[in-house]
Amino acid sequence: MENKQGSGARAGSMGGKGFYIVLFLCAAVIGISLWIMLTDAGTNVEDVMAEEPVVDVSGAFVTMIPADEAMRTDPEQESAAPADTGDGTEDASAENGSEEDASRQEEAPAQAVFSETVTSYVWPVRGSVQVPYSIDRLLYDSTMADWRTHDGIDVACAQGEQVLAAAGGTVVDVSSDDLLGTTVEIDHGNGTHSIYANLAAEPPVGVGQVVTMGQVIGSVGTTALGEVNQVSHLHFAMTKDGLSTDPMGYLPEDGAE
Repeated sequence: MENKQGSGARAGSMGGKGFYIVLFLCAAVIGISLWIMLTDAGTNVEDVMAEEPVVDVSGAFVTMIPADEAMRTDPEQESAAPADTGDGTEDASAENGSEEDASRQEEAPAQAVFSETVTSYVWPVRGSVQVPYSIDRLLYDSTMADWRTHDGIDVACAQGEQVLAAAGGTVVDVSSDDLLGTTVEIDHGNGTHSIYANLAAEPPVGVGQVVTMGQVIGSVGTTALGEVNQVSHLHFAMTKDGLSTDPMGYLPEDGAE
């Protein structure tokens, strides 16, 4: 009985040791497998890095362009590119357009006669200023018997004296004003206009007529009912971009007598 129990105890002891041995061997196999896999992965990464050169962009400035803008075509480039009809010749309409553009460019200088700024003016008549420009304070008007602003200068001169264009330009209005009488307005370009009032009826110029500096555009009359109590004179005014401005800022200082 004692021998059988001893053999059983030794067998149990050997069985327990065998379990730990098998467990150790399994762990070793798993470790070796992991080491082989990691080694192969490292080799593949090094191979890829060797084949693909790395570009250093750490110091570069990158502009991000939205995809829709990147695909967009410049309309000026599209319009400039000649259309291809497919037979090796350019579209005839493109040639006609080019010819029309060239024709318009050749005609442009003739159309813009007074497109540049007029830098010098002459007095429309010779005489002394009887009533000054006064748009920011009231002056007494002896004809209307009240106080009012004055948007021009009244230059004393004889009735019938010739009135000259202060500068070259285009006549844009010939009319009869209830207070200022017969009036001629000239556009000098760049938003500058000159206005001549109290002229004799039926001046020798018409709307659309191009005049030069010093050209006769009328004569001094008595048509300004709002200024009949004053001495014979020319009412001369100017505007810049549609706003009243002092004519004395444009006329030469030695013009008036």
